[in-house]
Amino acid sequence: MDFPRASGVLLHPTSLPGRYGIGDLGVAAYQFVDWLHSGSQTYWQVLPLGPTSYGDSPYQCLSAFAGNANMISFDWLLRKGWLNDSDLADLPDFSTHTVDFGGVIEYHNRILDVAYQRFTDAASDAEKQAFEDWCAAQSGWLDDYTLFIALKNENGGKAWVEWENEGEALHQPDALAAARERLSEKLNMSRFRQWVFFTQWGELKAYANERGIQIIGDIPIFVAHDSADVWANRDYFSLDEKGHPTVIAGVPPDYFSATGQRWGNPLYKWDVLKADRYRWWVERVRATLELVDLVRIDHFRGFEDYWEIPAEEETAVKGVWRKGPNIDFFNVLSEELGDLPIIAEDLGQLTEAVEQLRDDLNLPGMKILQFAWDNPDNEFLPHNYIHTNCIVYTGTHDNNTTVGWWEDEASEGSKQYFGQYVGREIHEPHWELIRLGMMSVGHTFITPLQDILGLGVDARMNMPGREQGNWGWRFTEDVLHQTHLRERLKHLTHVYSRHPHEREKVRG
Repeated sequence: MDFPRASGVLLHPTSLPGRYGIGDLGVAAYQFVDWLHSGSQTYWQVLPLGPTSYGDSPYQCLSAFAGNANMISFDWLLRKGWLNDSDLADLPDFSTHTVDFGGVIEYHNRILDVAYQRFTDAASDAEKQAFEDWCAAQSGWLDDYTLFIALKNENGGKAWVEWENEGEALHQPDALAAARERLSEKLNMSRFRQWVFFTQWGELKAYANERGIQIIGDIPIFVAHDSADVWANRDYFSLDEKGHPTVIAGVPPDYFSATGQRWGNPLYKWDVLKADRYRWWVERVRATLELVDLVRIDHFRGFEDYWEIPAEEETAVKGVWRKGPNIDFFNVLSEELGDLPIIAEDLGQLTEAVEQLRDDLNLPGMKILQFAWDNPDNEFLPHNYIHTNCIVYTGTHDNNTTVGWWEDEASEGSKQYFGQYVGREIHEPHWELIRLGMMSVGHTFITPLQDILGLGVDARMNMPGREQGNWGWRFTEDVLHQTHLRERLKHLTHVYSRHPHEREKVRG
């Protein structure tokens, strides 16, 4: 894929402002698109959009195909007539700065149940037909997902390997047929939520695309064990006869951790997937590309080689490197889906083979400016970018904000070198990194909204390794009315020729 010289902003929709406790796909999302457009941006990058579970991480979703129903706009449902103002009269006193996931999920479930009942009673024949048609078109994943959710709820939220009925836990046809009949109304309620989410997202994406904004999505290479994907496709994963993982994903000990990282995700049986022409993966990528314009693949290295840890191990120390599907996987994806608009998350310790796979596929990798300030040979310094095919970031969702990094993490030596590099005393580290990213040769530059706003550690989205307290940051409505920040971003975008009209002007 050819990338224009462009820039954009990283922001997950849950961080948008609004009165229902969590960012949603309503008016604030459209205002953010307008903000990006008026600021001459090209990209809106989001995190995975799936339904979250324990820990609230979008990288540990209950499905790789479903949408997070907590992002459904209630105001949209009001306009449809499937909610009334009285339904929202007892709105809890939600925080405007953080997401209280427990309270939000409980409240949203209650309101969405009301909306479903109102839909069944008041929707037009055309609306009901649109719902039925969508469900039929998505049945390949939707039927398993909705049954998984209904059974999980019936079992008190337990992981599927702990369900009381072994036939249901092990996805046996007779047990599932009985469950579908018993839970038919619950299944339809869940289907309704997914239809509404995908309808709202489709309208938002169309609005963004019409204004020249493309959406960058995210596919984690591994999926959660407690997910509809693993429950319904056990043959594709390394599991024992009861469904427990025999080996799990992670990374070995390194400079950052003496015991490595034990992620816990089940590992794929790549030989089985290959024999099936990676059908599940093809459908996963196809479904994601219906939601977004480009996609970042998290932990790209795992397609070349991955760290296999015995499931009984408490740390990632005792593992072994295994070979992944390599370029054969991407060749099949290309044959099935055409040109792949993929970004490779190539951070961490890479081998020559991983870099070769990335380059053979002509995929852009990632450059993180916060990582750059230890010596002049650092690969993340702009003068060391050997080609334009890369995405430059101030930081990612896993990093501290740039102000937080500067205040709490950057060494005095790094600060001194940073000042020498830019040729002045550093007063606004976030804008210095934004300028460096904008001026770099990388064809794409992305910055988290937190860095544009100059926010500190309290606005950090995720701290890897911390089980709770992540993913909850939100900004308030006044931010989108702070035109001086938007204009400052716009100015740098034009100075460094990252806006389409400006590129045409320069070339003309």
